[in-house]
Amino acid sequence: MRFDFNSAIGLILALSGIVGGHILEGGHVDSLLQVTAFVIVAGGTVGAVMLQTPIRVFWGGIRMLEWIFIPPNYASESLIRQITVWSSAVRKEGLLILDAGVEEIKDPFVRKGMHLLVDGTPPEKMREMLEVDINAFEDFGRQSARVWEAAGGYAPTIGILGAVLGLIHVMENLSNPAKLGGGIAVAFVATIYGVGLANLVFLPIANKLKTLINQQVIWREMLIDGLVAIAQGENPRIIEEKLLGYVV
Repeated sequence: MRFDFNSAIGLILALSGIVGGHILEGGHVDSLLQVTAFVIVAGGTVGAVMLQTPIRVFWGGIRMLEWIFIPPNYASESLIRQITVWSSAVRKEGLLILDAGVEEIKDPFVRKGMHLLVDGTPPEKMREMLEVDINAFEDFGRQSARVWEAAGGYAPTIGILGAVLGLIHVMENLSNPAKLGGGIAVAFVATIYGVGLANLVFLPIANKLKTLINQQVIWREMLIDGLVAIAQGENPRIIEEKLLGYVV
């Protein structure tokens, strides 16, 4: 596991730009901290997303949030080296040489591919079976990423709703000037929360997750090509050169 400092720096820079600009204009940080506005925007957004999303997909999107700062470790170069080692071993000793280490493989997709290879599954049948897994993984991953994309779509509208609620509170207390400030603050800050969360947090998270999912799909496709090439008895050097085409 490696920490993604790029995501952390980006988030800090985005928030610092907004808050810093507000301070430079003579504003105070306290004026941006409105619990009521946050409850309206956060609660309304989460509720709307849960309403449109199956529970399994919703929690899948929540669990994937960890990837923003600690992305899955799918190193193409390491996989190519491993496939080359497997290929060389099979060329010298046969497929059964790989059987001993299959159960020690942690990644279930890799383990399944190795089982199929060791069992002597025909190459095209192996590719067909593993591509079904890839399609299912990609479909679920993209649905989960759309949880954050949906949040980015709803948050600004909920922010506007919060602004309207704040203005209603203002209109109800026109005869009591002491309460006008709180209502106006909620009105404007709710809009800031809605638009800010959507464009600085939710939509960037959704796009980052889509990128990470695409990387994992490519990694799996590379694994399939490597295993199929081993099953077809191709030269380890040729397999390595072929797989290096995936590395950009």
